[in-house]
Amino acid sequence: MRNSVQIRRTAFVIATAAASLVATGAMLGAGEPGVVSHVKVVSNRIEDVSSLEAWRQAFIRDNMSDQEKAGAIWTSVCQFRHQALPPAEGLIVGPARESHVHDPIKAFNVYGYGQCCCASSHIETLARYVGLETRGWGINSHSVPEIRVDGRWCMFDASLMNTFLLPDRKTIAGVTEIHASIAEWLEQHPENKTRSVRELEGGMKRGGWRGGPVVLAGGTGYDENGWLPARTHTWGSSIHEFGGAEVAGGKKAFFFDYGTAIGYEVNIQLRPGEKLVRRWSNEGHHINERDGGRYPVNDRQLGYAAKWGDLNTSTRIGNGTLGYRLPLADGRYQSGMLVAENLAARAESPGAAVHVKDATRPATLIFRMPSSYVYLDGKLSFTPVVAAGGAMVVSFSDNNGLDWKKLASVGSSTPQTIDLTEQVHRRYDYRLRFELSGAGTGLDAVTVEHTIQLSTRALPALDAGENIIRFSTAAPEGTITINGKTDGEGGNLTLRDFHPQIDGSTITLPLETPGELARLRAGASYRCYTDKQGFRLEASFDAGKTFAEIGRFDGAGRGNSRYLVFDRIPAGAKSALVRLTPIGKPDLEDLRIDADYREPRGGFQPVKVTYVYEEAGQEKTAVHIASTAAESYAIHCEAKPQMKSITLELAP
Repeated sequence: MRNSVQIRRTAFVIATAAASLVATGAMLGAGEPGVVSHVKVVSNRIEDVSSLEAWRQAFIRDNMSDQEKAGAIWTSVCQFRHQALPPAEGLIVGPARESHVHDPIKAFNVYGYGQCCCASSHIETLARYVGLETRGWGINSHSVPEIRVDGRWCMFDASLMNTFLLPDRKTIAGVTEIHASIAEWLEQHPENKTRSVRELEGGMKRGGWRGGPVVLAGGTGYDENGWLPARTHTWGSSIHEFGGAEVAGGKKAFFFDYGTAIGYEVNIQLRPGEKLVRRWSNEGHHINERDGGRYPVNDRQLGYAAKWGDLNTSTRIGNGTLGYRLPLADGRYQSGMLVAENLAARAESPGAAVHVKDATRPATLIFRMPSSYVYLDGKLSFTPVVAAGGAMVVSFSDNNGLDWKKLASVGSSTPQTIDLTEQVHRRYDYRLRFELSGAGTGLDAVTVEHTIQLSTRALPALDAGENIIRFSTAAPEGTITINGKTDGEGGNLTLRDFHPQIDGSTITLPLETPGELARLRAGASYRCYTDKQGFRLEASFDAGKTFAEIGRFDGAGRGNSRYLVFDRIPAGAKSALVRLTPIGKPDLEDLRIDADYREPRGGFQPVKVTYVYEEAGQEKTAVHIASTAAESYAIHCEAKPQMKSITLELAP
């Protein structure tokens, strides 16, 4: 039996919200807003990691020492990722199946799992974001990062959730110190040089691992029997991983940057007729499924996660749905469209729910489907109305409208269903276009439905007792993204798909946004072989007549990553050329450019938030209508709930 939970509002942020709404209304002018942006629901039980800045506010304080900041970075990565076969989006340089997700904010929210290269990248990226010096190491069958703390290099392994303390039990060891301790122990016990990991594990039980290398005895992650938290690796694994060439089959460790092109952030946008359902459960669907990949997360290994703040340790991979049913007949659909030309709604004139207005001209309907969570499949359903002599063509674009692929030509009024899975798999954004011609031609219904993947760890879970829920929306902004593999084909978009202009080794990428540009953000992973090499990033807002420098991707080493933000945008600009010019001969591995823009019909509308969960075996719902842009309310649970779903949609 389903119970409805009474929600008691505890606080409001009225003044700020009211000021925001007044400003928004003045900017957008009259009429009902069609897009509500940055819809966020945060529980006081789970840290907000929806963007780099949200992560910083959740984990970093201004008065922290560098060691405290490094520890907070490591803790956050341990909390929001799990050791498992990585998701492959086919966007990072290299073979498609090895094209792992290295952006920490994307990993925290969309996936919640990965392997050692992923965790190393998360540590390095977040360390650079807060101004700490960092580097990566390739060791035997493992990858680890270091952060420079008080002039010393300290190793923070979030993949296996372990650090090593020196004998003073205060100082965190670096890779060279860990290796030196193992090498010394192997010289004293040479029989262990040829032993396998399994053979070494025989001596680690019941605290036996403490009698091994001195630095390993300071391991913070081992249990009494030498197992690390996710129970995928052990003390014996550490001997081989950090042992270098001194162990059988080992090799010398080397520096290697586990970089990434960052820029992803959660921006949930809602239009009338749009609904996002995020679930704390899965149906076995995941991003590698269509390539024959097995279900990546061994959920039995999540037993440790509760100690790290996870309130849902039954699974890490969540499946949800994103659907959009266009409200055609009353004309409200128009406020959520990119293009709605020569169309009339039934509320304006008789005919189909929306139909050609002037039969002497063609009509066009184009809309975006941006998602903060990766698409696993998709389906388009629509009911055409095609009169004699009329026609309809449906097309798809996944490169910001630069190219279109015809999905269907429709010459009758038969309801249509198109499987979009091949087109949208591994995507976060696409566009659909309907071209209509002829008197009486129109549409009676248009619906798109998707299965999405998300990390259950980052969802705003509830716990026993009083749960404070913070609802908010932010600036009415959307984002157009350029993100494609830089080295040829890869089962997803490539940089070539975004129509780069190439002049020698200089690359210029065109961008066009639906509304006025607010800022440009750029992340890159690259390699400079000397301190004189790098890339200069510039932008033009006058069709290439003049360029302004955004910043530089530089810094010598075995790789590097950098994130640049540029907000000196001329008023009214809706397009840009972004130019990347190499200095010397550096290598570009990954590039992501985000163009944040002001939604032309953005603003605030009340949002309906629906929690579904079980308490003592009984299903309950908690429904709240957020009537202001920022407010808080409470949900009380008598016992620890089993979370089911959270749904976001505009209130009726």
